[in-house]
Amino acid sequence: MAKSVIDVIALILVIIGAINWGLIGLNLGNVVEAIIGTGVVTTIVYILVGVAGLWTIYLAAKK
Repeated sequence: MAKSVIDVIALILVIIGAINWGLIGLNLGNVVEAIIGTGVVTTIVYILVGVAGLWTIYLAAKK
């Protein structure tokens, strides 16, 4: 089955979120805040990563 653009974007966001959490866990910093800074935009990015995670769960359950 072909992946849609939304599927690919969700996968990229989930990978970014996983790498960010891994770096936070290793105490190496927060890449999202280092690139974007703090504030509303960072909050939006975190929300999008969360929604992407839910979408990825849906994709995994659908197969």
